[in-house]
Amino acid sequence: MPPEPDESADATPGADAPPGHGGEAHPDATGEAVADRPEGPGAYAKQYARDHVVHVGVVVAFALYPAVFSYLLSTPLGDEFAVLLPPLRTMIAVFYVGLFAMSFDFVSGYTGYLSFGHAMFYGSGAYFVVMAANGKLPLVGAGTSFMVLIVAAAVLGALLALLVGSVSFRLTGVYFAMVTLGFAEVTHVFVRNWGRVSENPRDGAAVTSPEGFELGVPFVDSLQFAIGRLVGDSFENALGLGVEIGTAELSYYLIGAVALLCYFAMQRIIHSPFGRVMVAIRENEERARAIGYDTFWYKMGAFAISGAFAAVGGALFAGYRRSVAPENTYDLFVTADALLAAIIGGFGTLAGPLYGHLFHEFVGGILTTESHGLARYLRETLPESALSADLAGVTLLEVVNVLVDGRASLYLGIIFIAFVLFVPRGIVGTLRDRLGGTVAATLPDQVRRYLP
Repeated sequence: MPPEPDESADATPGADAPPGHGGEAHPDATGEAVADRPEGPGAYAKQYARDHVVHVGVVVAFALYPAVFSYLLSTPLGDEFAVLLPPLRTMIAVFYVGLFAMSFDFVSGYTGYLSFGHAMFYGSGAYFVVMAANGKLPLVGAGTSFMVLIVAAAVLGALLALLVGSVSFRLTGVYFAMVTLGFAEVTHVFVRNWGRVSENPRDGAAVTSPEGFELGVPFVDSLQFAIGRLVGDSFENALGLGVEIGTAELSYYLIGAVALLCYFAMQRIIHSPFGRVMVAIRENEERARAIGYDTFWYKMGAFAISGAFAAVGGALFAGYRRSVAPENTYDLFVTADALLAAIIGGFGTLAGPLYGHLFHEFVGGILTTESHGLARYLRETLPESALSADLAGVTLLEVVNVLVDGRASLYLGIIFIAFVLFVPRGIVGTLRDRLGGTVAATLPDQVRRYLP
């Protein structure tokens, strides 16, 4: 079972305001204390901004990242920043994989049921988009709008979750986890051998159409833009401001916007009466059942919602990468990535897994074997005399080659063990413990204490 987390959501856009925010409390007709609500949309927006300053700050930080990253690379320390900061293609992956990890946390962190087969929903969403785009699915034409495909993928993920949950939720604990894993392995083997996917389904499938998948404002063609690494749209003079937005930047913002909207939706559900029952099931399912809740159907509902958003993450992955393979969609290690992100970020924090995956990519990017990795930076930057210096019988170059180059998995494994042993609540959960509440509610007050 995962560590017992807080009930409320993390300090990211959309969390409920803490008590005391949003006006003074006054008794209503029943004698209950009710907070005054600001009148008018303008007043409400100002009040919301004050109550969610941390959330707004997170969104602004993500929005400014492409520009800040580009600027830092142009400075004299550009090579060093290239090692430390994730490139945009990595940040795009953080959004869709982070969304998948948040969907995993939605059911596992808030009901206590670990879904080891969650990659099944992610992969189904990804394969649905690619096969639909190639005209290999009935009732879905090759020219179907990408946003329609995303919604359809979410419906498919929810239906699959209901099917799997109808069997799996007859069990609890490790038995539930193993049954979901079994379902995922069945679908994994099926897709690898399904000839309709492609001529060689073991290698996956790619989109044959040259046009990119479009995201934007629904039903407004002029405000829909193609995403993708090679086929995405770009703008040389965005909004007439002389700002250039490349394909990577446009994909970053559009995929990030979808991930943010999905987070808002999950966040609202968690703070609804339905979400409170989910938490009650996690804390004590027998007591929740004893007071009259049909916990089976609440778990089924949570699983269906989780499967839907996992499928949306897979659809975004396929839309951006334009190709899928069993190894990067249905594989057990895909679920393991979500589990790792949830443990590092914090179970039951919703947005914590996104930060956990960002941390994972940050460390992995530094230790990568690619051109921006630390090993190549040291080999290309340090003088030959330093690299050949003798260090107790070995040279510095040998140390770099043996202990740094290609050792990302080793150090990530050590970090994972350290988090389990010393930071069991994860990054966000530990921050909450230190601050005495959710980051959104307590951080502004903590900052004001140190201001003159």
